[in-house]
Amino acid sequence: MASPAASSVITALPETTDPLKIYTTIASLRSYRHPLLSTKSLGFVPTMGALHAGHLSLIRTAAKENDSVAVSIFVNPAQFAPTEDLAVYPRTLHTDVALLESLNAEFSADSTTRGRIEALFLPSVAEMYPHGIPLEENAQRGAFVTVQPLAAKLEGITRPHFFRGVATVVAKLFNIVQPDIAYFGQKDVQQSIILKRMVKDLHFPVQIRVCPTGREVDGLAMSSRNVYLGERRRAIAPVLYQALRASEDEYRRLAAQGGTVDAKAVLAKGLELLQPGKDVPFEIEYFSLADLQELEELGTVDPKKGAVLSAAVRMSPVEEGQGPVRLIDNIILEAEE
Repeated sequence: MASPAASSVITALPETTDPLKIYTTIASLRSYRHPLLSTKSLGFVPTMGALHAGHLSLIRTAAKENDSVAVSIFVNPAQFAPTEDLAVYPRTLHTDVALLESLNAEFSADSTTRGRIEALFLPSVAEMYPHGIPLEENAQRGAFVTVQPLAAKLEGITRPHFFRGVATVVAKLFNIVQPDIAYFGQKDVQQSIILKRMVKDLHFPVQIRVCPTGREVDGLAMSSRNVYLGERRRAIAPVLYQALRASEDEYRRLAAQGGTVDAKAVLAKGLELLQPGKDVPFEIEYFSLADLQELEELGTVDPKKGAVLSAAVRMSPVEEGQGPVRLIDNIILEAEE
């Protein structure tokens, strides 16, 4: 990530008449937040930067529902394993700041929007992890948050370090920013379930708001990592969502017959579509139908309780210079009333 200025409050794009305020230290961010605790509601959108339309949609929702909005950009080392893509994770700070400035101009012109972005938090790794944060988990020192057994399922099977890092950094951010509502996208559904459990168990006075997944016109879930796909893999990538939709359709068909629904039949319909090709090979890491609270795999689905369809694939490199790319996606099967 591009290095922020050394001062605790810096101004981005000084040519604008109403610049975005950027805070790089915890103390400076708290000095902004404390006077507002009893007078203004604060919506918070934590990100790792490389902002796309999905992020902007979250910020727009936060601005409509709150008096003010805070956004953070922090590429969190604790959720990367030593073999993962921390060093090359997309960092587009100047573009990100310009997008946030444009959003504030949009909010000023829209009478239906309550708030605007009043703070962009850009902490350093040293600020967030005073004891350092080596990627090897057994070498890490300090306080960390784990949410078990949720963190060991689905994504946690192939990335056992991941949700420990996510829960830890979000707990830190909630403690620093003290938002009333925090906004997350449904694409990371397991993350949302884990963070809701963390907030409940640790008594954070924060509401978690999960917003619909931002999608490209062909259905691919928006992700900062999509830039890694390249043309050939990008053309194939929407098959993941298509497979989930096929399983959803089968679930609806079976549920309409009454009674519980066989999970194996639902998953089989999607897996018919999710077949790796020779030109663009990929590995299915999981294709899951689980309950919405504990993420336990289901044998049958009670339509009165609902469930979550989720999947992950790892797409292999197909051109020189590429690395593998993981895609995740999900569809919530809402409980019938």
